[in-house]
Amino acid sequence: MRLALDVWRQPGPGALGAFVRYQVADVSEHMSFLEVLDVLNLSLVARGEAPVAFDSDCREGICGTCGFLVNGEAHGPLRNATICQTHMRHFQDGQLLRLEPFRAAAFPVLRDLVVDRSALDRVVAAGGYVSVRTGSAPEANAILVPKPDADRAMEAAACIGCGACVAACPNASAALFVGAKVSHLGQLPQGQPERPRRALAVAAQAAAEGFGHCTAMGECAAACPASVPLEAIARLNRDFLRAALSHPEAIERFAPLGRPPEVGRWLAGPPRDVR
Repeated sequence: MRLALDVWRQPGPGALGAFVRYQVADVSEHMSFLEVLDVLNLSLVARGEAPVAFDSDCREGICGTCGFLVNGEAHGPLRNATICQTHMRHFQDGQLLRLEPFRAAAFPVLRDLVVDRSALDRVVAAGGYVSVRTGSAPEANAILVPKPDADRAMEAAACIGCGACVAACPNASAALFVGAKVSHLGQLPQGQPERPRRALAVAAQAAAEGFGHCTAMGECAAACPASVPLEAIARLNRDFLRAALSHPEAIERFAPLGRPPEVGRWLAGPPRDVR
């Protein structure tokens, strides 16, 4: 099969970019999308042109490294799959596909289809730690976790941090990602001591990174390749409100949302119980 690809080409951050059309022939229906880009890049290098830059690592839908828009859809049209798991059998011979990077103020374009998603790492880092021993494997039955709580925690922990939720959201909100990172620990007994501080800290860091506000449109959950449920946002909102009300001294620090030094000082303070 043959494909026509309109690929966003941008030589660097802050540089002007534009779509460039490429024709890719001899595409097998068993190829993944990234393998098609590999074939395209081989032909570009053979012609002395710069290859298309894109992120990839495991190519198994686990690491969350890959990601771009295909015809305006994060990771392409296939539901619950990353772009590296999307194969050519889902497209038609001769189809025109437009490839562009994730669009968000918090995801500046580095080159072509590559964006800087380190804002997500800083949000996770703002959450701090859990006060449990991690040097050796604990006894499986040392801390009993009810099955419904474990299931909810696993649903949230499935998030691979690819950023598709941000790219799919009309507001470029990271609420689903933040909710997943907060609620997967908030559902377990090991995550309770730092639970209030974690909710306040990650919300403040997300605001500092420039992510938009959530308006509960649900596009994030529809685009999520890990099927993180929309309820993760509701759990984030619940934990944030409970923490703010239970910690009046934190309201002034976190009301403007987005001052990482204040977040650091808050995380260093003593935890208070939130029932």
